[in-house]
Amino acid sequence: MLCLLPGAAHAQTRVVDGDTLEIDGTVYRLNGIDAPEAGQQCKKPSGASWHCGQASIDAMAALSAGKTVRCEGTTSDGYGRTIGTCFVDGVDLGAAMVRTGNAWAFVKYSQVYVKQERQAREERLGVWQGPAVAPWDYRARLWESATEEAPKGCPIKGNISRNGRIYHPPWSPWYKRTKINTAKGERWFCSEAEAIEAGWRAPRWR
Repeated sequence: MLCLLPGAAHAQTRVVDGDTLEIDGTVYRLNGIDAPEAGQQCKKPSGASWHCGQASIDAMAALSAGKTVRCEGTTSDGYGRTIGTCFVDGVDLGAAMVRTGNAWAFVKYSQVYVKQERQAREERLGVWQGPAVAPWDYRARLWESATEEAPKGCPIKGNISRNGRIYHPPWSPWYKRTKINTAKGERWFCSEAEAIEAGWRAPRWR
């Protein structure tokens, strides 16, 4: 599937996070990369923490904001997203994010950006300037911990607010502050797919 967007005036592009874009209602999860989660922090050479998750979101916004975006979709995942490769002015956004150290090559699913990751690592760019936990390990660690405490082992919080029905996985920056009131219709989910199917959406960071 090819999604060709003729110009910013004809397309609404929103950055979901460092590896996901929403274009005219279609959500594209960039193939071959995994960006740090919104609330994730990494380390500088000095040992100080920095907000690599937010930096990744900002980097994606800088690459795509106000630009013509062309996406080549390949398949769908279990979250209603299209897995694909997106370009701006001929620049592969996935490659650019990995090359600048704002995302990892998601080698579990694709080897396409291994070279770009090696270059970013050698130059100590972005997440490679100091110790950092790969986002898949970061998610797994928080998921395991939250599952032990959640009702029936279902750790995703389905919150209802003036912004709508929003679900928070354990790696959401607002997870610990979110309280679930089942009397209001709020609930717990065992997976993101289940939350989406029930009509909840992921948080928006921009």
